[in-house]
Amino acid sequence: MTGEGAFAADVSIVVKTLVLYTIMITGSIWEKVVFGRWLFAPAFFWEDVFSMLVLALHTAYLVMLLFAIGTVEQRMLVALAAYATYMINAGQFLWKLRVARLQGSAPQAVAA
Repeated sequence: MTGEGAFAADVSIVVKTLVLYTIMITGSIWEKVVFGRWLFAPAFFWEDVFSMLVLALHTAYLVMLLFAIGTVEQRMLVALAAYATYMINAGQFLWKLRVARLQGSAPQAVAA
C-alpha cells in the first residue's frame, strides 16, 4: 500500500510473465504434436481457455507497467487477478492429473 517493494514486485511479475509465455509456447507445441492442434484441443480446452485468460491479465499488467497506466495499486490488483486465475488453471491440471492417475491404477479386466 505504501509502494515500498513495488520495483521488486514488478521484476518478479515480469519474470513470471516471461516464464508463462514460455510454458504456453512449449505447451502449444506439445498439443500440436499429441493432438494435432496448436491450442484448444478437446482434451485441454478449458485449461487453454484459462491459460489465455492468465496470459491476457499478465499482458495487461505489462502494458500498464510499460506505458505507466494506472497506479501501482491498480497494477497490483491486475497481478492479483492474474494469480487467482493462474490458481484455477493450476487446479485444472492437478485435477486432470489426479483423475488420470486414478484411472491408470484401476484394475484392468482380463479378456477371456
